[in-house]
Amino acid sequence: MTLLHRAFAFGLAALAAMSSPGHAADAPTPPLTLSAQGSFFVGGRDVSSDTLSTLPAYAASGTVTVDQIYVRYQVPVSPTRAPLVLIHGCCLTGKTWETTPDGRMGWDEYFVRKGFPTYVIDQSWRGRSAGNPSAINAVKAGKAGAETLPAVFSAGREAAWAIFRFGPEYPKVFPGMQFPLEAQGEFWKQMVPDWSAALPVPNPTVTALSELAKRLKNAVLISHSQSGIYPFQTAALDRTGLRALVALEPAACPDPAKDDLTPYKDLPILVLFGDYVDQSSRWAPRLKLCRAFIAAANAAGGKAELILLPEIGIHGNSHMLMQDKNSFEIADWLAGWLDKRVPVKE
Repeated sequence: MTLLHRAFAFGLAALAAMSSPGHAADAPTPPLTLSAQGSFFVGGRDVSSDTLSTLPAYAASGTVTVDQIYVRYQVPVSPTRAPLVLIHGCCLTGKTWETTPDGRMGWDEYFVRKGFPTYVIDQSWRGRSAGNPSAINAVKAGKAGAETLPAVFSAGREAAWAIFRFGPEYPKVFPGMQFPLEAQGEFWKQMVPDWSAALPVPNPTVTALSELAKRLKNAVLISHSQSGIYPFQTAALDRTGLRALVALEPAACPDPAKDDLTPYKDLPILVLFGDYVDQSSRWAPRLKLCRAFIAAANAAGGKAELILLPEIGIHGNSHMLMQDKNSFEIADWLAGWLDKRVPVKE
């Protein structure tokens, strides 16, 4: 490519960035300056199998690594705030935290710009964290019965519409909805097959998160939806390296009638829900359980809080609040909460 062609391409890219949502020409985003960025894996175990492939060009026997999590990180220059580990939910990957469906800055970059190192993961057996196809290939090769096939599922957009609380049912929309439905096509492209039902409990992601927290030494785990229980399970496994837990619209909180609450004593905990929760038969019971957990945790010496965004004046948020049109407002509120509960280093 000639120098002229490079300049022309750069100019087109700059114009596109300025005209895209979140990059208004009258308010350009300053360049992002980092001290480090990269990626690595945490956890994993080796599995030997003779059903890795049913294709003649690839050997059926061999060893693969599974159960690891992929981690992508960005570290600001001279960070003063605790590192954030961003954990996606059902049927999604770390893309949840990146550029929003309508082209605005995602929380991974936004929090880096606020001085937080960010670590975005792909759960075990999801996205760039490899799964194990041997059980499927064993059935295809006639070495195992169909009943041994792992439970893998995808969430269709019609059902997901209500799960993500864009509206009570597809394609109705809740009044004041903040999710950028004009860009929903880009959101549906983020959805991937989900292997979580085929994995042990706790999910191997939890063990890897514990290892990651020890490596970071000062981590705030921020989970969403399906992964909402993972920070609590991580703390129950080992609190080493954990600074605080944040569960955004968790599919489950610890059950105070069954679970030991000792691991949560003196640990800052935030459970955060968006709007329309009481109108959802799926989410209203989960909110009720989380309220019970918060009360029990605090009675046991905890520092736990539950916040509904409408109760603090922030309205219209879907289940995907980190992608909603007011995502920066929520991120700023969360940063303020972290500053109070996880103080900035002097």
